[in-house]
Amino acid sequence: MSEHHVHIDANPKRVDLQLRDVWRYRDFVWSYTRTYFAKKYKQTVLGPLWLLINPMINALMNLFVFGMIAGIGTNGIPMLLFYLGGQGIWSYLASIVTAGSFTFSANAHLYGKVWFPRLCIPVSYIITSAAEYLIQLVPFLLCALYYALTGAFMIRWSGLLLSLLLLPWLGALGLGVGILISSMTTKYRDLGLLVSLGVRFWMYATPVVYPLSEVRNSFLQKWIRLNPVTAVVELFRRFLFGVGEVSPGMIAYSLIVTALILTAGIFSFNRIERSFMDTV
Repeated sequence: MSEHHVHIDANPKRVDLQLRDVWRYRDFVWSYTRTYFAKKYKQTVLGPLWLLINPMINALMNLFVFGMIAGIGTNGIPMLLFYLGGQGIWSYLASIVTAGSFTFSANAHLYGKVWFPRLCIPVSYIITSAAEYLIQLVPFLLCALYYALTGAFMIRWSGLLLSLLLLPWLGALGLGVGILISSMTTKYRDLGLLVSLGVRFWMYATPVVYPLSEVRNSFLQKWIRLNPVTAVVELFRRFLFGVGEVSPGMIAYSLIVTALILTAGIFSFNRIERSFMDTV
């Protein structure tokens, strides 16, 4: 009979995704994901239906404020379709960042009872957010189908599959930002209060409710291009709508920044996990 040996090191490598350990605990990841998803919509009137209602409400609000009042163009894309697409991809990232920012503080009771790869929980947040994103695609697809049947506008249906390739990219960025913030909130609790505000400011610094081409100020456009999410959102629109200001340089820059943020997050996460129970 073969023996299975697991060695738990109190001083793990500073930069280690522990993917092998996470895969070994994939049943735990799946179980936690289901529990987290169920808990998230527990004691709500409509439950997961909010995943269908929220995108429509947000899209209609953006249409009214940015489309009708501010008069911001959408590069010829129907406004409702434009806002549904941008809001969906942003919600995926924001959900990972927000949940990941409280990884240590929200799960201290679990971390203190049993050992498992600490990154299992942030990974489960990515899976949950991906599932929510796929559900939130339903209003977007119904809207796209309506415009296609009426002949008003046709999205690139093949681009829909290509756009799904952006999820791991955004997931890696969200994971890095989330666990980086989570590592800091173990010591500075008040930073957690700024997460939702910071995510909202980040959204407005990203061409989610406006296309990059509508930013006429060269100084502002320069800074918006430095936002690593800008390339992802514009590439998403290029895949689905055939328009979007994105270049190979922007894509390469975004990938490099994503890798750096993920590395910094993992470094900080692996350093904090050894002693965070003393401070949480």
